[in-house]
Amino acid sequence: MKLLRHIHKAPVRVIRLQRRKVMMRTRFGMIRLRSALSEETDETVQMLKIYQDFVLGNASKADLKVANQQLGDVLRAAGLGVFAILPFAPITIPLIVKLGRKLGIEVMPSAFAPKDKLVHPKRAPASESTTAATPISKE
Repeated sequence: MKLLRHIHKAPVRVIRLQRRKVMMRTRFGMIRLRSALSEETDETVQMLKIYQDFVLGNASKADLKVANQQLGDVLRAAGLGVFAILPFAPITIPLIVKLGRKLGIEVMPSAFAPKDKLVHPKRAPASESTTAATPISKE
């Protein structure tokens, strides 16, 4: 009897809740995508200004390093764009990203990669002995 009542009344409510959940996920996903794209756009504009300053002879080495990192992000995005037009892109792109992280290669541009999962292959993680030997004084 309880099962019959649950089958009769619950599906409508469950479907409504699931629909609302999907809509909220989609909405938040679109907001995150918009913020990541605007961040990439701002960084790319800054990169182009730095390269323009370099041509004029006004850019420092630190500025060029930042611009070259952004150029790497642009090239990564272009590389993923090739996979985006292929069939089964929703399957292949996450597999490529996961495989890249497993191998220590960051495939996603910096604006799209989660901040806690960024891979920096050129930077070695700090050893515990180095951090333990550094005295911290409170003044």
